[in-house]
Amino acid sequence: MTATLVLRVDVDAPVAQTWAGAVDWAGQGEWMLGTSVTPTARGGQGVGGGISAFTGIGRLGFTDTMTITRWEPPRRCHVLHTGRLVKGTGAFEVEPGGEGRSVFVWREDLELPLGPLGRLGWRIGRPVFAYGVRLSLKRFARWVEAGRPSGTAAA
Repeated sequence: MTATLVLRVDVDAPVAQTWAGAVDWAGQGEWMLGTSVTPTARGGQGVGGGISAFTGIGRLGFTDTMTITRWEPPRRCHVLHTGRLVKGTGAFEVEPGGEGRSVFVWREDLELPLGPLGRLGWRIGRPVFAYGVRLSLKRFARWVEAGRPSGTAAA
């Protein structure tokens, strides 16, 4: 079974600036709760590029490895989760939101393990997971609006 989560946040910044923030992998730890991201293959840029995200506190946590499957700057990036724990696909898209504004859309389509137990776990855990991502996306919007992305990520 696949579990889907789609969340959106308005960003008071143009599409290109929001994209720069989204692909500033090293900066993601500044806004994503409990997560640090490292670019791997191809510096995390373009189809075939890779990223590795550690989520946790100290040594307690897990690593989510991803391969970029779609790369259309400055609008969309899709990934395939390739780790042992997290499987499925993810995406972010940046949509125009009006004069100098944009909308950042975060999507996860995760493969739930363990059959009925996994489905039950998702029903219980989804609100907490969604709350954490929603809070992180609000932090992302403020971070981008403040001009915090390093701007080192290529388009």
